[in-house]
Amino acid sequence: MAKGNKNNIDKALEALTGALEIEPTGEEVQLEPDKSVKFDPEVELMENEDGSADVNFDPNAPIDTANIPHDANLADYIEDNDLGRLSSDLLAGFESDKDSRKDWEESYVKGLDMLGFKYEDRTQPFEGSSGVVHPLLAESVTQFQAQAYKELLPPSGPVRTQVVGLSTPEVQDQAKRVQQFMNYQITDVMREYDPDMDQLLFYVPL
Repeated sequence: MAKGNKNNIDKALEALTGALEIEPTGEEVQLEPDKSVKFDPEVELMENEDGSADVNFDPNAPIDTANIPHDANLADYIEDNDLGRLSSDLLAGFESDKDSRKDWEESYVKGLDMLGFKYEDRTQPFEGSSGVVHPLLAESVTQFQAQAYKELLPPSGPVRTQVVGLSTPEVQDQAKRVQQFMNYQITDVMREYDPDMDQLLFYVPL
């Protein structure tokens, strides 16, 4: 322990001992801080909501990462300048990704208009007129989606295994176990796989 820290602890104990020596009278007592007890300017005092305070005698000491809880908020343990740099990088990456998919988003919106899935309250050529969109594109998209779904997600499961190299009964049994387990994971455990794949197969032809 550093000498300065030891002196600070002795001073804190001295002030605490003086406070505990007050005789209880049953009346409310207003304690005034002992201004004669001086702490080093490097000591960090953090007040808590319940009125208590945490004293850090060495605020400049490096953080022991081994004692950080697994579910802790890492922002509490990262320096402000590092947090600023990380936030700038994340925001720049987000804006870059958003700009890179701008053309795809515009094409997707135009594709929906071409499919006739968008309701429009038309005023041209007259009030209440209806727009007619040929269903050929919509039929093509739904047919592709249905056929691709049937091929990629059959009732027996989407995973197939193939033995590469020397095929023995033990290797074939192992391949069968892998196939069964992966199909179980995809069809029973990964509940999001089926609806996400179904949606993907609609986006691809669109």
